[in-house]
Amino acid sequence: MRVFEAIVAGLLLLGGLRSLWVGARRPFEGTDVVDHLLYATYLTARVGLWVAFAGFFLIYASVDARGVPALDELEPYRWYLVVPLALAALQLLAGWFLGHREPGSDDGGP
Repeated sequence: MRVFEAIVAGLLLLGGLRSLWVGARRPFEGTDVVDHLLYATYLTARVGLWVAFAGFFLIYASVDARGVPALDELEPYRWYLVVPLALAALQLLAGWFLGHREPGSDDGGP
């Protein structure tokens, strides 16, 4: 296991915990349940991105080979690329829908 990558993974994990702590303590004045669900989705995706990037570093730290053979050892983890992409898309969509909802309306329309 590589020490530098493990330290970076630990720092990213701590960043995710801090993001969760700050986001959970921030008062949210939503008008209905949908606003609260969108904010929870946004916050979960944001924290998940921190943890997903920490996972990248942990995966890379667990591979002992250097150079081109390292790519062969990372082959089983190619599916993991989808995790941060999906979380980023989820955070983007939740933030967009949350920002474009009309105050006091249930369907988000005018």
